[in-house]
Amino acid sequence: MGDREIDQQLVERVQNGDKRAFDLLVAKYQRKLTRLLSQFIRDPAEVEDVVQEAFIKAYRALSAFRGDSAFYTWLYRIGINTAKNYLVSQSRKTPTLHGIDSEEAENFEEGAVLREMHTPESELMSKQIAQTVNQTLEELPDELRTAIILREIEGLSYEDIANIMECPIGTVRSRIFRAREAISEKLRPLLGTSKDKRW
Repeated sequence: MGDREIDQQLVERVQNGDKRAFDLLVAKYQRKLTRLLSQFIRDPAEVEDVVQEAFIKAYRALSAFRGDSAFYTWLYRIGINTAKNYLVSQSRKTPTLHGIDSEEAENFEEGAVLREMHTPESELMSKQIAQTVNQTLEELPDELRTAIILREIEGLSYEDIANIMECPIGTVRSRIFRAREAISEKLRPLLGTSKDKRW
């Protein structure tokens, strides 16, 4: 039995009044949701509050969950919307991603070289890449930023992202392409790559 079927069984148990089944869903997805929302909100205490609020919203809305999408895509959608609402209520711009280091350089074609060389120059280059990626992500429109985070950091499929963002898969592909192009454009001077080469 796959994850989706297990989640669906837990959801049905919750819908039939078994509150402990929801605790199992929280235990399974709390760290993942926290990691996702920490890409939007800097303060760990605030992230914790928003994650808790997202789970409360999910619990209250669970009776309406029909299983048309996987539970986690539904939960991620609630989490992202809760984070956006929180940021709007705080009158803040969505902050940058943080904590990208040389271990995450594998997202770039030049990443193998960066990981193998632990010289001061390579560490500086890695930091410059992370800062450039973070700054570029901060400057992206919300829909592009969300799509690229869900794909590249959370590793979700295009279909799951389409469900979370409530848009067609073609739109997801376009948003991810545009986000990658923006990041690639900013990384070119650092990496010395040509215009036809993307990360």
